[in-house]
Amino acid sequence: MSIYVIDDHPLMRDAIVMVLRRLRPAENIVELERLDKLASSVQQRGAPTLFCLDLKLPDTNGVSGVIAVKQVYPNVPIAVYSAAPAADMEDACIEAGADTYIEKSASSNELAAALRGLLMAGSEEADEPPLASSKLSKRQTQLIAMLDKGMSNRDIATDLEISEHTVKVHLWRLFRRLGVKSRTQALHYARTNGLLSG
Repeated sequence: MSIYVIDDHPLMRDAIVMVLRRLRPAENIVELERLDKLASSVQQRGAPTLFCLDLKLPDTNGVSGVIAVKQVYPNVPIAVYSAAPAADMEDACIEAGADTYIEKSASSNELAAALRGLLMAGSEEADEPPLASSKLSKRQTQLIAMLDKGMSNRDIATDLEISEHTVKVHLWRLFRRLGVKSRTQALHYARTNGLLSG
């Protein structure tokens, strides 16, 4: 099992790898500078547990890298980071399949919090029974209700007194649990399957 860091800027790649080594000292971390080297690397270095993907690579355009990775590895979390402000690109990246969006201007603590959240969510996911055999957790039920009210991640974070990164991780886990990819699909599923009270 390996974490793949894909970035054509050595300095940024080093920073991400440094944070990951602090979070997961025993994990194998593979560094790549282009997306087209991913398939052969996975064959040589093992199945991915997480992708850290620079949005702007020599062989990608916009969210094409996110889409390409998600098609081949639909169940592996993707952390996208970019110099573009979140307001410009975050929604497009999440819609394309990314699990979190990190601005390159983020501090190492923010970066660590976002990556820790994804790594934790991924490992907890394995312990969770499929939806058919158990109901949503209390927090997930709460999130569905908040989505139904049209609350933004920031509103939810304020309301629950947690960080926006933590909200994104909770949403990511909820979407995975329901087998959906967006807020709209989650709400549709919740309404169709009687998960919304009232």
